[in-house]
Amino acid sequence: MSPGILTTAVTSSAAPQAGQSVFGSAVTLPPAEEETTTTLITTTTITTVHTPVQCNASLSGMEGIVESPDPLSSSSPFSPLECTYSITVYLGYGVEIQVKKVNLSKEESLTILELGGTAPELLANETLMSKGQVIRSSTNQVQIHYKSLKQANHGVFSFHYQAFLLSCSFPLSPEGGGVTVTDIHPGGQAHFHCDPGFEVRGHEVATCLNSTRPKWSTPEPQCVAVSCGGWIRNATVGRILSPTLPSASNHSTGSNLSCHWLLEAKEGHRLHLHFERVALDEDNDKLIVRSGNSSTAPLLFDSDLDDIPERGFVSEGMSLYVELTADSSSIPLLLALRYEAFDGEHCYEPYLPHGNFSSSDITFPLGTLVTFSCSPGFVMEQGSGVMECVDPNDPHWNESEPVCRALCGGELTDPVGTVLSPDWPQSYSKGQDCVWQIHVSEDKRIELDVQILNIRHNDILTLFDGHDLTSHVIGQYLGSRERFRAVSGGSEVTIQFQSDPDDSTFILSQGFLIHYREVEPNDTCPVLPQIEFGWSSSSHPSLVRGSVLTYQCQPGYDIVGSDIITCQWDLSWSNNPPTCVKIQQCPDPGEVVNGARSVHPESGFAVGTVVRFTCNQGYQLEGPNQISCHGRDTGMPKWSDRSPKCLSHTMFLYWLLLEYAVAGSHSRFHHCRCQGCVSTCGAELSK
Repeated sequence: MSPGILTTAVTSSAAPQAGQSVFGSAVTLPPAEEETTTTLITTTTITTVHTPVQCNASLSGMEGIVESPDPLSSSSPFSPLECTYSITVYLGYGVEIQVKKVNLSKEESLTILELGGTAPELLANETLMSKGQVIRSSTNQVQIHYKSLKQANHGVFSFHYQAFLLSCSFPLSPEGGGVTVTDIHPGGQAHFHCDPGFEVRGHEVATCLNSTRPKWSTPEPQCVAVSCGGWIRNATVGRILSPTLPSASNHSTGSNLSCHWLLEAKEGHRLHLHFERVALDEDNDKLIVRSGNSSTAPLLFDSDLDDIPERGFVSEGMSLYVELTADSSSIPLLLALRYEAFDGEHCYEPYLPHGNFSSSDITFPLGTLVTFSCSPGFVMEQGSGVMECVDPNDPHWNESEPVCRALCGGELTDPVGTVLSPDWPQSYSKGQDCVWQIHVSEDKRIELDVQILNIRHNDILTLFDGHDLTSHVIGQYLGSRERFRAVSGGSEVTIQFQSDPDDSTFILSQGFLIHYREVEPNDTCPVLPQIEFGWSSSSHPSLVRGSVLTYQCQPGYDIVGSDIITCQWDLSWSNNPPTCVKIQQCPDPGEVVNGARSVHPESGFAVGTVVRFTCNQGYQLEGPNQISCHGRDTGMPKWSDRSPKCLSHTMFLYWLLLEYAVAGSHSRFHHCRCQGCVSTCGAELSK
């Protein structure tokens, strides 16, 4: 704060003595026809601004206490405070902070940051902090920052921290394989393996490394289909998968595949072959299955002659011979055959893609009953929901396994469920128009978790907040989108999916996967944390649909982003909160009337800019001939002085007299009239 100037003017009718000088100045004023005496009394008031008291500490113990500073122990207890506490524990450990006490005002901020990563990460701030809360870092470095703009009566806080052993995240199992982990702490290992028909691509063993943030030494590998053909001895359970076709550039040269697999079970066992997924070009691709160990064994299946069997095939003996030929074609080759071995006194193990089964005996002897069910989002079709192992002479199932299929539309009334694109996980077809209706308890809401959305740009997925297609639209989506959530305003939701029937560029797409669940009513958008160096005001007491948040920044800061955001129908905000960025330039000081200015450097008015002023002929500069832009720790940058004015010579002399008057203290001066441009107070002013 700059010193304040308090000026008091006292007037009197007493006339001065002729020839009396003003402030001892060489300029004297002559007597006039009308005279007035003015006394100026100038008082200067100075206000001192306290700089923030620093209270920093670096802590390296494995356990400790962090508390707000005691203002009585400070050399200046009536001052703003700014404190930074840095906590660093041993490598491989994290920092666990328990909030023992926190009581702060709106003029105080308290943040806990995680350091050691690519950028500081906010773990908590004063708006999300409460007594008893436990905050954990994923690195060995944490910083606590406290700032108070209050002059006195600062808030209090108290934290207890201790180190804890960090670990690597549990590795994901590769599709078509698995993983065994000895320990997820530093030094532990993860061993990856693949199912029969797959091989590991990548590292089979990964080690948890000790670092600021423990991580595995290598990424998870993939399980890929083995090369074309092979001899599988002592076969138990596994898959035969189509190999990768040669590149499209080679297709034009007529390249093709010819693969042969020989499956051999243990002596006294037979093999069951189940067709999981098969897509062949009927003109160029061919699949043959034989019951034996050579290309001359008895024929069980020929794709040119037979339909895909629902139950699959059972070998007569211990061997099956599979042949696949595929020429280059426009249809992607797709083959997934599942095999399992069983002995002559048992039925084979059932298999239900996208479903499960329960059995009265897991070895499947005679009399075993198996009951099937489909995974969420799938509906049972074909076959029977229950089957039995019968016939002691030739044990077999009395029914075929059912099929679980993702249907086009349906009505869902369970409190938790799944909606899948038609034929998921295979691609949906053209010309689909599917409608799903979801109903939950009347006093509940529905949360939609759209985990996968990958459809073509000509196809449309629409979410309606109600029981039919005339309800309010929550959202309409095309193409691909990252995972997102939406919440209904009532107890019913309608989902519609339409695929273009005339799309000439039709390609295989993944589809969509939506989980839903019944939730308690919460018709408000999530509370957003306060922005640093700014504040927000709401149009409503609670953040209901349609509420508007208006953001403003503290003096000296500019807003970056949208200063107004709205709570949308799906209870999400229309934009992310803005940020307040410190202003790094002064405001435009303006042009000078009857003069000119020059700016150095010419672009903008950043800190360090100098503006020089000149006046036109016949005018005199009142004020500084140049000003410069200076930065400040608090508030926006400021000019070194006010902008000058260009005054005529007569006005300039009058201003000069006033300047002399203000410069003195407890002094007098006279207003004199000029007669014929000659002073009657005893001195010539101008001619």
